[in-house]
Order: sequence, then structure tokens, then C-alpha cells
Amino acid sequence: MDIIFWLADNVFGTPAILLGIIVLIGLLLQKKTVSQRISGTFKAIIGFLIISAGAAIIVGALTVFEPLWKEVFNLTGDSLGQYMGQELFNTEYGSAVTLAMTLGFLINVLLARFTKLKYIYLTGHMMFWTTTIFAGIAVHTSPDVSFWRLVIFLSLIMGIYWTVQPALTQPFMRRIVGNDNIALGHTSASVALLSAWGGKLWGNKENDSEKIKLPKGLEFLRDSNVITALTMGLLFLCGAIIISFKDTPGAQELLASSGNQNFIVYAIIQSFTFTAGIAVVLTGVRMFIGEIVPAFKGIATRIVPGARPALDNPIVFPYAPNAVILGFLGAFVGALIWLVILGNTVGYVFVPTMIVLFFHSASAGVFGNLTGGVRGAIMGGFITATVVAWGQFLAVKMLLAGTIPDTAMWAADSDMFILGPVIRLLAQLFL
Repeated sequence: MDIIFWLADNVFGTPAILLGIIVLIGLLLQKKTVSQRISGTFKAIIGFLIISAGAAIIVGALTVFEPLWKEVFNLTGDSLGQYMGQELFNTEYGSAVTLAMTLGFLINVLLARFTKLKYIYLTGHMMFWTTTIFAGIAVHTSPDVSFWRLVIFLSLIMGIYWTVQPALTQPFMRRIVGNDNIALGHTSASVALLSAWGGKLWGNKENDSEKIKLPKGLEFLRDSNVITALTMGLLFLCGAIIISFKDTPGAQELLASSGNQNFIVYAIIQSFTFTAGIAVVLTGVRMFIGEIVPAFKGIATRIVPGARPALDNPIVFPYAPNAVILGFLGAFVGALIWLVILGNTVGYVFVPTMIVLFFHSASAGVFGNLTGGVRGAIMGGFITATVVAWGQFLAVKMLLAGTIPDTAMWAADSDMFILGPVIRLLAQLFL
């Protein structure tokens, strides 16, 4: 029993080690060389640990952004520091998330093998984040849930979601790509579908976005890191300027927090720090996903030959590059509108995370353009901003309160927000 408890605490209870073991098993099944096994296993472990480091950087910047805009809107309420946060959540529930992600993938493979839904979900970083957010909702709903009950619950939900989601978007994907060889496997599926339906109702299909020429000066909008830094920089700057003219105790405390550095300069640096944190997280995600996806894919192709791979949403960007930019512009305007409205109505500081808005509004723009042209693409972006803004508010205040609302701000996506209430209901029924 001592050995079992030791393994539970030090191996299965350590998410990074457990992930490394899963990758190693996948590489062994594919008969990779010893060098490839060592390299793949170590990269997976290091990548997972990098995520926690990036999360700490992001939260550090948000602890400036949130009180800054709370003071602008004269709001009071909880701060991020009162919540568990991603790092502690990974420590406590990371093993359950890792196991559920693996078992959920196997359920996806089995469903693809024995049903008509022949889709294998291979967008690994979305597999990780979706499982994490749904785990947070489940834990918040049922705090005393046992380890294996949580794993089984999440595995079934994820396996079904990863099988059904590509099937729902495939009718439109088939028209965008021109064939039936690949599918969309991404948590922007909900806004993509809403955009396609909205474009059909209110757009003009004949006014295709690809018939217009956008100026080269907008090419920087294709770089998510640049637009994140630019947008958050503008928001930090505007907030800092407003605070500089206020004489309230909260404003004075914020101004003093920068020490000897000018607060406006300090705020701008925080915007770049936030962007750097996002870049660090993405580096970690790419590192461990770069190892686990080939392992998963090797297993899946042996069990389900001929299945369609469901891939990350940038696969649709080349088919309508103008729609990608128009979708983001619609989301950018929508995010600013909702930032002001939410702050002045429900008293919530919306963090318009540009990584989420860019990728989701980009695919939404392509789907909206398919059925509604330019108007559909722009509408798709605004729909994305609306779902993310109100979804973030509901997640932080209701679905994830007390667990990981900081993650809901910078890692949760459209599908997670829309499905969140359903997950909560299922957790109430079965956990």
C-alpha cells in the first residue's frame, strides 16, 4: 500500500510526469527509437511545466489590468488573487485532466470506429484547455467529487464532444475547402456556426470578401502577438491616463504601485508582459502538444483507417484571407463595446484576450463570408466578441467562481462558454 500511495502522489498525482508517461507509451506503441522516446517524453514534461510559468506571468499583469479598470468604472468586487488560479488547479486536478484527456481521445477513436461520425480530433492544445475548463466547472459544482468519478465524467463528455463537434461544422467546411478530406476541430465551432447561420439570414453572399483588396498596412493584423500587445497596450494606456486624473484613494494606491516609474509607462510595460505571458503559455502548449498529437494520431490511424482528421482552425484561413481580417476587425470593435457596456451595467471588467478573439473571429469570418459575404464576415467577428465577453462574465462569476476564473479570462473559448451551463447541469446530475 505504501508503494501504491507513493505512485499516486509522485507519478499519477504529478500531471507533468503523468503526461510524459502517456507520451512515452504512445511512442513505444509506434516503435520509435530510444532517442525519439527520450526527446518526446522530456519535451512533453517541460512543455507542461512552461504553461504554469506563463500562467503566472499573465495573472501578474491581470492583477494590474483588473483593478485599473475597476477604478475607471468605480467598481468594487473580488480580485483575481482570491481564486485558486491555474497553477494550483493544475497541482490539485491536473492528473485528472490529463487522464480524462487521454481516455476521452480513446472514446473519440472508438466512436469514430463504430459510428458514422468518422472524425478524429487532433487539435491537442484545445483538448487540454477544454478539459481543464470543464474540469473547473465540474469541481466548482461538486467540490467533493472523487478523482475517478471526475475522470470518467470528463472522459465521456470530451470523447462525445470531440466526435460530434467536427460533424456539426462539416457541411460548411466541405463548401469552404472544396472537399471532404479534412474537418474543423476547434472550440470556435459554435461562433463559426452562428456566423454561417447569421450570414445566411442577414448577409449578402454575392459580396464576397475575397473580391476586395485590403491595404498592405493591415497585414500586421495577421500576427496575433502584435495585435494582442497593441490592443492591451491601448487599453492599459487609456486606463492609466484616466487614473492619472483621479484623486480617489484607489487611484492613488494604483499610482503608487509603480514605485519610482511613471504609472503610464508602467501600465504599458504590463501590457507587453501580458502578451509575453501568452507567448510563453503557447510555447509550452506547442512543445507538449507537438509530442502527444503524433502519439495519438499513430494510435488512431491504426484503429480507424480512413477517418477524417479534425484540425486547428487556421486550416480555413487561406480560403478567405480577407474574411479573416474583417472578422477580427468586427471582433475588435465588439470587444471595446462590450468592455464599456459590461463595466457600466453588470460591473464586470471584461478582459478582451486577443489570442482568443483573433483565432475565433478569424474562423467565424470565413464561415460568415461563405454565406453572407463581407457583412457576414464582420458580423461573425461581432458575434465572437459577444459570446466571449458575456461568456467570460458568466464563467468568472458563476461557472468557475472560486476555481480558475483567471483561466476563463485568457484561455477559455467560445464553445466552452456556450457549453459551460450544460456541463454544470450534467455535473449536478451525475457528480
